[in-house]
Amino acid sequence: MSSQLTQFKQKAGTIARRTLWVALVALFVTGTGYYMYRTYTVSEGSRSGTLFKISRRGYVFKTYEGQLHLAGSMMMTPQSTWDFSAKDASVYAELQKYEGKNVKCYYREKVNAFPWQGDTNYIVYRVEMVQ
Repeated sequence: MSSQLTQFKQKAGTIARRTLWVALVALFVTGTGYYMYRTYTVSEGSRSGTLFKISRRGYVFKTYEGQLHLAGSMMMTPQSTWDFSAKDASVYAELQKYEGKNVKCYYREKVNAFPWQGDTNYIVYRVEMVQ
């Protein structure tokens, strides 16, 4: 009777360990896939206009947010402004130098950016002044 109980305990322990390993591998694969989905670049390009707002904001994650009045539009309307997020502090510092000037922003559009990447899916990684 005790040998059957011992065998049952060993089988149960083996099954529990295998289940735990399968669950950990599934969690890792799912997490990696989710991360890749959220950070996938949908489009890449540039937009030009007058940079009229750049700020660092956020409650938990401090991100760098900006607005661009798109070139070619006479009046400032919600359709003629472009909201974006800056990639990091160095891009933010560069943007601050060009506030109020015509700039060209190079961006990558993410499927669904993480909260620490910014408020928008448009992540500006480079900026240059337009003459």
